[in-house]
Amino acid sequence: MTRQGNANVQASTSTQTTIDEPSMYNVYLLNDDYTPMDFVTEILKTIFRKSPEDAEAVMLKIHEDGKGVAGTYPHEIAEQKAIETTAQARSQGHPLNCTVEKA
Repeated sequence: MTRQGNANVQASTSTQTTIDEPSMYNVYLLNDDYTPMDFVTEILKTIFRKSPEDAEAVMLKIHEDGKGVAGTYPHEIAEQKAIETTAQARSQGHPLNCTVEKA
């Protein structure tokens, strides 16, 4: 009877996976001469979850500079927030527009 030797062989494999963070996008609200400031402030509080103070500050920036950042999100979320904003504005008869741009 022959005896087989016990061979302890250890295979070591190592893989490194790098996951890139998703690109972020700014949702800009654009100033117009018809949408009331109160409505813009309400949109910023409800859709973009801004505090009353932050919503007021962003609304004034939009009014003074022509546009302002409502929020920064991954692409799909930014697009959805823009769609929600436009839909709510149109349902209230306001021409408020927004754009989504890479941050």
